[in-house]
Amino acid sequence: MSISREINKRRTMAIISHPDAGKTTLTEKFLLFGGAIQVAGAVKSNKIKKTATSDFMEIEKQRGISVATSVMSFDYNGVKINLLDTPGHKDFAEDTYRTLTAVDSVILVVDCVKGVEPQTERLMEVCRMRKTPVIIFINKLDREGRDPFELLDELEAKLDIRVRPLSWPVSRGQSFKGVYNLFNKSFNLFRPNKQILDDDLLVINDLDDEALLSNLGIDNVRQLKDDVHLIEGVYDEFDRQTYLSGDVAPVFFGSAINNFGVKELLDTCIEVSPVPRGRQTDIRPIEPTEEQFSGFVFKIHANLDPRHRDRIAFLRICSGKFERNKFFHHVRLDKNFRFSSPATFMAQEKNIIDEAYPGDVVGLYDTGNFKIGDTLTEGEKIMFKGIPSFSPEIFKELINTDPMKTKQLEKGVQQLTDEGVAQLFTHQLGNRKIIGTVGELQFDVIQYRLLNEYGASCRFRPLGFIKACWITAEDSQKIEDFIRYKPENTAYDKEGNLVYFAESEWLLRKAIENNPGISFHFTSEFLLNN
Repeated sequence: MSISREINKRRTMAIISHPDAGKTTLTEKFLLFGGAIQVAGAVKSNKIKKTATSDFMEIEKQRGISVATSVMSFDYNGVKINLLDTPGHKDFAEDTYRTLTAVDSVILVVDCVKGVEPQTERLMEVCRMRKTPVIIFINKLDREGRDPFELLDELEAKLDIRVRPLSWPVSRGQSFKGVYNLFNKSFNLFRPNKQILDDDLLVINDLDDEALLSNLGIDNVRQLKDDVHLIEGVYDEFDRQTYLSGDVAPVFFGSAINNFGVKELLDTCIEVSPVPRGRQTDIRPIEPTEEQFSGFVFKIHANLDPRHRDRIAFLRICSGKFERNKFFHHVRLDKNFRFSSPATFMAQEKNIIDEAYPGDVVGLYDTGNFKIGDTLTEGEKIMFKGIPSFSPEIFKELINTDPMKTKQLEKGVQQLTDEGVAQLFTHQLGNRKIIGTVGELQFDVIQYRLLNEYGASCRFRPLGFIKACWITAEDSQKIEDFIRYKPENTAYDKEGNLVYFAESEWLLRKAIENNPGISFHFTSEFLLNN
């Protein structure tokens, strides 16, 4: 089968949202419609003792939040969907940002009660920066939420993107009747608390159809007519190209926990969302239809199966064909590797595969050869761009509280920071270990996983730094002088790159002004040019 045909059968997308908007619930319902799971359970429900398929780490189950990106592949209507469920919590934003480099489109979930929240805005900024196509799903219509037109206005104002509703709700909360499909002129009647897939589609000829009137009542039909007339007058017709260019976001309404509006969303996603797209490298753009294989690692996860202490590198395939047991070139290490057990995933469940194509996400068993951003090719020496580490904002010194488990602590810290949940720095004074993160909650996750996965206990001592940046200079003497002048504020990252820690924005600005011969870098992308 040709590569082009395989590419056209694939969609690779991420689901993103502010915490508690219903992102993980929607992910689970996608899997239900795709036949990947058989039972739909209400996530975080006290009545149904079940956690989301994608939240498989013990700490995720305990806290009821996603703390790591989950990768799931399933088939739906002849299309292979590679679905990435991302953390919503702002403290794990860096994992989400990197995940967005590996997908071709995004579904953004918005709570109809709360509307656009701060993390939603930050996530959308990343999507706009990359021109990633976005579909918006306004969730929880079974609750007493805000006016749909008010929500649309807020989406445009706060997310800085034009929207176009493709479905429209009739009432909301306890009086919620269902959703009108603006494309095929059908009406989906709402039936609450559905645990099975049961389409209740009302096929109508137009908004004057007697079937619509008998099911909704005259007042609801009159309001629906007014709303549809206003929508058609205010919003442009949906154009797929403006969606693909990231300029317009289609909007759907529904209730993920009740399986309502999910099928319409999924059907539209596979119809209009992009097939796997090309990626930029440090040398040239790579197109998915190229015969030569290439791909990059965007995520690493240690102890996916705690019983086997395995470490998995997640590889997004960008071009060509990946084959099991074939040698591929690791560009950074300049070595060739072959992989005997490449796998696709349903959260932590793995299936060994023989081949994969552009858009697919493949898990590679790793003994420590990979780091985030690494590139595999069939020999070409390229590095994919746009997969940076970001400057941390919270810093704490790692204190070993059980010297008998020093080796376990060292191994655990190395592996967990390889995953990108935090960054590890080594201070020259006393060989102290400093952990840097973008959020406080990450320290709890690290401490929990070190104890439960590696048997190592630790505590963290807060440090008075607010920013870290990598520093370089053409004149090595300037770097040596800087270190001598600020020994307490300099350390090295895991790759041996020098890092400067600033105690305030003012001190950071002064350091930049007083050292014109030194370059200060706030993401690790500068390393590609060195």
